Amino acid sequence: MKLVDNQLINEEKLDHLLNIGTSYDLGKRELFILNKRNLIYTNNFLVNTEALIQIIQSLLITINEQEDYFENIYGRLSSISVSIENDLKTITEEIIKGLAVIIVGNSSKALVIDIRNYPTRGVSEPDSEKVVRGSKEGFTENIATNVSLVRRRVKTTDLMVIKYVIGEFSKTEIAVIYLKSKVNRKALNELMNRLDNIKVSELTMTDKALEELLTKRPFSPYPMVKYTERPDTLVIHLYQGLFGIIVDTSPSVMLAPTTIFDHFQAPEEYRQTAMSGTFLRILRFLGIFISFLLVPLWLSIVNTIDFKNTILEQVMHLEYSRTIIFIQVILGEISIELVRMASIHTPNSLSTSMGLIVGIVLGGIAVELGIISNTILLLTAISAVGSFITPSYELSLANKMLKLILIVFSYLFKLPGLIITLILIFIYLLTLRSFNESYLKPLIPFNLKNLIKQFIRIPYRNNK
Repeated sequence: MKLVDNQLINEEKLDHLLNIGTSYDLGKRELFILNKRNLIYTNNFLVNTEALIQIIQSLLITINEQEDYFENIYGRLSSISVSIENDLKTITEEIIKGLAVIIVGNSSKALVIDIRNYPTRGVSEPDSEKVVRGSKEGFTENIATNVSLVRRRVKTTDLMVIKYVIGEFSKTEIAVIYLKSKVNRKALNELMNRLDNIKVSELTMTDKALEELLTKRPFSPYPMVKYTERPDTLVIHLYQGLFGIIVDTSPSVMLAPTTIFDHFQAPEEYRQTAMSGTFLRILRFLGIFISFLLVPLWLSIVNTIDFKNTILEQVMHLEYSRTIIFIQVILGEISIELVRMASIHTPNSLSTSMGLIVGIVLGGIAVELGIISNTILLLTAISAVGSFITPSYELSLANKMLKLILIVFSYLFKLPGLIITLILIFIYLLTLRSFNESYLKPLIPFNLKNLIKQFIRIPYRNNK
């Protein structure tokens, strides 16, 4: 749909498409320069009003009567980002996004000026990725701010930022960011092919919706991408050959292709000495494995070995039947997860009180009433602490779901059931691929040097 030379027709079409006079946030302003009528269309709440006033003032003061009228206006716009458009649909979309549009006289062309001023919160440290030392900056919901935070840390032309727009209605802006000399080219080409083939009407849930559209295993419990809200975490992964996907209106950035080992790493490891970072990393690995295997392993041993009339029966409160113990374990695991869900939605001022009520009052009463034994309460508490130290919330949830499956099979088939289920989980992980990269890399395919690096934080002097 092209603009025509008749000014009145242009105005009528734009007014109809933008619902001028009906939509509260979209506006139109007449501007007469050298007795010629110009139109300025803006999204009132997304435009930088001061910048727009400066542009208008510069046009009124510096206009030259002797030059071509359109070129005269275009050449004197006091803005860096100015483009010429003649497609009515494109002009309408740009106005809705927050750009200002000037229809010059009776020309068939319009000037599109980027003076957007999106509402945004401050650059603050993300709650889920806090560090004792280091940067306190975190991504925001503004894609321009997020790109600038990365550019500040990577001052090289090797850094590429490719823009995509997805969603017929939402027109969500997406930035694919990577280092040309470091990126995994095969994975990057796969990503771009998938982005080109996405056809959706909206992307309201932003990064999570995009993840489900990009990954081939949307029902997999294990995350195929890694999320971060820290610019320094994103940058260090860019140097490792990964690419980032920044989605407008989301403070989380997706990283891919990722392995399961990437979800075990935390920023704090890189903010301490190499020895301290290695110590923290090994402790985290142990804590995660304990949280995943402790309860199922204990239940399978209890169901396999007869502890009747032994001292362990009294110490571990094994006087209950296998079925009762299984029910108590399930009850304890679900209760811990309910507490975690409640803590997420509880205001900070009430979270401490809620923890005291659940931990002391409800836990103590449940033990006294015999609803759950001290042993099971202790084991589920230790398991919960291990899940809380998992840096990736998505991986923590996946481990929780599969742990419940392990508990069920440990109850039904005892120790052999636990072993067989673990083997099936490992085989399933073998089939997972993140943008055609093995999910268990560098374990599968095996690379001893890189596998050691997953457990040991290498000093920076050893990094190439």
